[in-house]
Amino acid sequence: MGFHLRFSLALGIWLLGLIAAAAPVVTPFETAQAVAEPTTIDQIIAKALGAHSIEPARLCSDEVFVRRVFVDVIGTLPTPEEARAFLDDIHADKRARLIDALLARPEFNDYWSLKWCDLLRVKSEFPINLWPNAVQAFHRWVHDAMRTNMPMDRFAREMLTASGSNFRVPPVNFYRAIQGRQPSAIAAAAALTFMGTRVEHWNADERRRFEVFFSRIAWKGTMEWKEEIVHLDPAPAETMHATLPDGTKVMILPGDDPRIAFADWLLAPGNPWFARNIANRAWSWLLGRGIVHEPDDLGPHNPPANPELLAHLERELTRSGYDLRHLFRVILNSQAYQRSSIPRSDHPEAAAQFAHYMVRRLDAEVLIDALCQLFGTAEGYTSQIPEPFTFIPENQRTIALADGSITSQFLEMFGRPVRESGLESERNNQPSDEQRLHLLNSSHVQRKIERGGELSRLVTAARGNRERVVRAVYLLVLSRDPTAAELATALKYLNRKGLSVKQGADDLAWALVNSKEFLYRH
Repeated sequence: MGFHLRFSLALGIWLLGLIAAAAPVVTPFETAQAVAEPTTIDQIIAKALGAHSIEPARLCSDEVFVRRVFVDVIGTLPTPEEARAFLDDIHADKRARLIDALLARPEFNDYWSLKWCDLLRVKSEFPINLWPNAVQAFHRWVHDAMRTNMPMDRFAREMLTASGSNFRVPPVNFYRAIQGRQPSAIAAAAALTFMGTRVEHWNADERRRFEVFFSRIAWKGTMEWKEEIVHLDPAPAETMHATLPDGTKVMILPGDDPRIAFADWLLAPGNPWFARNIANRAWSWLLGRGIVHEPDDLGPHNPPANPELLAHLERELTRSGYDLRHLFRVILNSQAYQRSSIPRSDHPEAAAQFAHYMVRRLDAEVLIDALCQLFGTAEGYTSQIPEPFTFIPENQRTIALADGSITSQFLEMFGRPVRESGLESERNNQPSDEQRLHLLNSSHVQRKIERGGELSRLVTAARGNRERVVRAVYLLVLSRDPTAAELATALKYLNRKGLSVKQGADDLAWALVNSKEFLYRH
């Protein structure tokens, strides 16, 4: 199909969405039913919304929810069979049961390893230069931590206090993945990663006193290629006086590891810094915006939009023993998470007070995996620099890539982070003309649609019935049935003289892939 025909079909579907948006309850995106009971989170948010006279959005429909929760929790689209099973389920607790099932899926470990490896700068090549052996070891450790649901305080402590070989003691790579080995660079990375704060907002004296905790780290090479030992400097040292971020003064004796003193303070019961950081990041990851925004810029200069909500999430995390899955479960089961993305208020504080779900584009890795899943294709990833060469099996999902250096034109185009700073903002999910043209008119996408085989199987199963084809394509791409208007529009196109059923299915799928409904979390 030519560019203009594809564009016209996509535009028609988009206009139908605008028409539907004028309805009191926007079908099929919203529901008026009480599909989620209010939680403590919702009571706190309702109080804030009432104070601002903000009307919250309705709850999202099951069609929206099934796609949203799959993408947000495991970075993966539901298959048509999974979507249909959920939509046909008549039990009142089906959303809670789906949440529990997704939190137990192996893709959860892949997706959240990806998220953490972005923040931990897991990358072989310049400027991080971990090299492949260390990247594989570090990623495997992070993945195992997600798989075993390692408590977040232990996750942090093992990295902060690690010593040993970067090949054999994986968490020590936290220190090797920092650009610069001066105490100032290490202190800045530790504060950003584990406290969610940026030391550039501190005064010079605060930074200098904090850097003392990272002043005794040393590095040495071994006879093995690219292996390096991170250790406590054995050189004679004097007693040091350091100051923790809350102003507490600490005396560090010559034989002590200053990092342990910092970790003990950071992870002590009652210290809000670490729990606040993890709670705020988790909320941002699932809702699209931190209670403190940006999610890694905590501090007196940037107060939370809802302090009571952040404090509640901190308590949930600490009471559960720093169980990240528990925190996710609490957030995902709230009405706040399950709201529609269609606002019912134009108040300037509506987004900051979480009156609706935040629309945002799919991550680059999730998007390319989705295209491969839809059409039955794969992407090939290799890296010839640095040695040893890295070759990725074609059936490996992109969300499971360990090394930030292994990339592609697609991933770079769609904003995959370069893993240099550890900042959340390194990932760029803003749309561009280049992205639009690639999805709308590239041979890359065309080959996936026409040669992947999935649409051919779908057409064969429909036995030439064009309505069944349209319904199957909608369920495949958007995880829902078409509306009556959408079905009529699509059938009008598929019934054009001289258009084969397979070509019609290809064109419809290509148009839907270019819709905002497919490209965005909503």
